[in-house]
Amino acid sequence: QVQVVESGGGLVQPGGSLRLSCAASGSIFSINVMDWYRQAPGKQRELVARITSGGNTNYADSVQGRFTISRDNAKNTVYLQMNSLKPEDTAVYYCSTGLRVSGSSGYTYYWGQGTQVTVSS
Repeated sequence: QVQVVESGGGLVQPGGSLRLSCAASGSIFSINVMDWYRQAPGKQRELVARITSGGNTNYADSVQGRFTISRDNAKNTVYLQMNSLKPEDTAVYYCSTGLRVSGSSGYTYYWGQGTQVTVSS
C-alpha cells in the first residue's frame, strides 16, 4: 500500500515563512506529478503548485513569487516553501501525488491527510 504524509504546518505571523513537506512511501514504482492543494473554510479546494517528474513547475497566481515547490525524487518527497505569508493563505494544505504502484499499470492519485496553516497576528 501507499501512504502520503504531510508535515510542517502551524501558526505564523503575516510576512513569515513556513516549509511544508510531503513524503510518499510504500510499494511505489514511480511518481509523476506532485501537487499542493489548499482548502480554506467555506471555499473549494484549489491547486496551489505542481511539479512534474522533470522538474517543471506551475503556481496559482495568488502565490506566484512567494511560494516555491521542489521535490527530492530519491526520497519521494515534495516540499512547499512559503514566504511572505498572508492571512488569506490560511487553509488546510493537502499533498497529492500521481504515482504508479509496483506491479500495476497506470498512475493513480494519492492524497495526504492535510496540514493546517494559519497566518495570523
